[in-house]
Amino acid sequence: MITTHGEPLTPAVLHILMALSEGERHGYGIMQAVSSQSEGAVKMGAGTLYGSIKRMLVQQLIEESEMRPDPNHGDERRRYYRLTSLGEQAFQSEIRRLERLLKVPSAQKVLREAQR
Repeated sequence: MITTHGEPLTPAVLHILMALSEGERHGYGIMQAVSSQSEGAVKMGAGTLYGSIKRMLVQQLIEESEMRPDPNHGDERRRYYRLTSLGEQAFQSEIRRLERLLKVPSAQKVLREAQR
């Protein structure tokens, strides 16, 4: 479930918001950004991506952009997406929630042990 009322975002939504926080992108560009940002650990499939985008559009976390590539360079049919102010707020709220979580002593212990 995608929410902006203090509940955690799904991993797919968080990754999409993070990719779009760097600027407008089309679907394949989002998939590439997610892979790059996660250093290859997350490979988002088309079904997950476009299902999440559809829900995020309805919830007004993102919107379709008017941006289109030069007709001589690329596919005119590509849809580009960008964050809305609500999407930006949800992204920032989730980052703050994760930062608070990492300050919990048990989380700090797990992180220290993982670094060994």
